[in-house]
Amino acid sequence: MAKTKEPIWWSLFGAGGMISAVLTPITVILTGIAIPAGLLSIEAFDRLIHHPLARLYLFLLIVFPLFHGAHRLLFTLVDLGLKGMRGTLAVVLYGSAIVLSILAIVLLIRLSP
Repeated sequence: MAKTKEPIWWSLFGAGGMISAVLTPITVILTGIAIPAGLLSIEAFDRLIHHPLARLYLFLLIVFPLFHGAHRLLFTLVDLGLKGMRGTLAVVLYGSAIVLSILAIVLLIRLSP
């Protein structure tokens, strides 16, 4: 049986879906409800964002959903009839997720106070 890298991409897909489902509502509550309602001040939110654990939270919130979206888009395009281009699409989509993840890491590191 040939070795495949498919389990790596499927695990990132699963992690991205789970992390999106758990962390996105928290982010929406903080940025969309708590700040406008005055329950959380902008200054307190700024201090929160600069905390190392908050940067880890943002890393998880950004990076894993990128791979989830890349995997979902790849299989959607294959199902729509681009089966012959699967290898090229995989390189482009997963490559984009990797490049954007590196960019997110760099920006989160530069976020330090």
